[in-house]
Amino acid sequence: MIQLQQLSFYRGERVILDKVDLTLQNKHKVGVAGKNGSGKTTLFKLILGELSPDMGELSLSNNLRIASVDQAMPDSTLTALEFVVSGDRALVELEHALTAAEAEEDFEKIVDIHGKLADIDGYTARARAGKLLSGLGFSNDDQSKPVNSFSGGWRMRLSLAKTLMSPAEVLLLDEPTNHLDMGAMIWLERWLQSFNGTLLVISHDREFLDNVVDHMVHVHHHKLTLYNGNYSSFESQWSEHMAYQEAAFQKQQAHIKHMMKYVDRFRYKSSKARQAQSRLKAIERLPVIDRVQQDSQFHFEFFPPSHGSNPLIRLTKAEIGYEDKQIFRHLNLQINLEQRIGLVGPNGAGKSTLIKAILGEMPLQYGERLVNGKTKIGYFAQNQLDHLTPANTALWHMQDLAPEASQQELRNYLGRFGFGNDLAMSAISTFSGGEKARLVLAMLIWQRPALLLLDEPTNHLDMDMRNALLLALQNFQGALVIVSHDRYLLRMTTNELWLVNGGDVEEFAGDIVDYQRWFMQNS
Repeated sequence: MIQLQQLSFYRGERVILDKVDLTLQNKHKVGVAGKNGSGKTTLFKLILGELSPDMGELSLSNNLRIASVDQAMPDSTLTALEFVVSGDRALVELEHALTAAEAEEDFEKIVDIHGKLADIDGYTARARAGKLLSGLGFSNDDQSKPVNSFSGGWRMRLSLAKTLMSPAEVLLLDEPTNHLDMGAMIWLERWLQSFNGTLLVISHDREFLDNVVDHMVHVHHHKLTLYNGNYSSFESQWSEHMAYQEAAFQKQQAHIKHMMKYVDRFRYKSSKARQAQSRLKAIERLPVIDRVQQDSQFHFEFFPPSHGSNPLIRLTKAEIGYEDKQIFRHLNLQINLEQRIGLVGPNGAGKSTLIKAILGEMPLQYGERLVNGKTKIGYFAQNQLDHLTPANTALWHMQDLAPEASQQELRNYLGRFGFGNDLAMSAISTFSGGEKARLVLAMLIWQRPALLLLDEPTNHLDMDMRNALLLALQNFQGALVIVSHDRYLLRMTTNELWLVNGGDVEEFAGDIVDYQRWFMQNS
């Protein structure tokens, strides 16, 4: 059990958590929700003992083993398999002790260690580690490669696998799906569903939370509130709570206004002054009901496309690929103004390559690419975040994009994306990944595209910004082609799926749930 009693934590003079009470029972699977900077990661660090409360207490059950993913990029010459096995520290210590005992020919100790290895299921450790790696997308050959040979995203998968290997009663996972494709995410969901311990997970993927958790902790205004149910259930309960609070606020304000009319009318009349003063004191004794403040700071929408007529773009007999590898052969496709397409397919099938070919960033090896002459294409991909100038500001980037617009107009526009005056004038070098992604999206939307090509647009976005983007995309009047592992976003913004697989692209007969079934059957 994990229990917080009247716990407070400050960062300098800033209050993060204020006299919070929370009890998490064994084997609960708990999602943690709240705005960026509200204290979600602070809660994890307090539970891990990396931070200490300024007031109050945090108590854990005796001998509770807690595992969490190291947020630092792993740097190791161990093979992927041995790196994951090292997540079981007791096993590693016993294996080292066994090596020493064998060198000393201490047969009594050797027998004792073998017994301890059997007790912790040590002889199946590498088979279990291999299953973890396979589930997260590593091939058999990958498992024998050194950790340092993998890219950053794959190394973070290794860190996740190492954590899952740990024999812990409590798992703390902070954005575990950030570097996963859909297949690995589905596998992780199933693994966590069968995990026989307590789980706390921070995630901005609502579908993942819905499939994994049975409770939610909401971090809001320095308080922690525990809700029964998954994320969708929490969202419904929270909306009801907000509606009730707003109604209570309005009722109280009407009551105060009525009483103040009496006070203002009679406070200076000697015969009524005592009653007026009594009502004034009654107003002062009323419990404070705060007006509901909307959490979301994002209020934007796509402008109507400046130009666009069908077909927006057409590829004919297109061959697409690289010098040493051809991805697509004899590809024919057409995109019209009203289409809303989600690209799905196994990792490495060529979804991002296809988007680059549609954009024209990747020249065709053969075939023809025709674009309606007036069609504006808006493109978002993660590498565009690196194209922002670190020394310049968000306002500078918008002024560079739209020199004809006034500074006030651009400031107002940036404000819809959460860039207040200070943030709009801050250097990009100080921005988080989410802030950079918001700026790139703001710049894209300003250009009034008729065709949107979005490659993993939600990777760095919190739940509020994801919801704002979803609403904006639903009302977008142009064509949309999107690659995303956010299944909720795909479900709510697209009306057809194109399957990218085996060097071909074809319309998929079904929705995202059907695709998940297809993927699990064919992976």
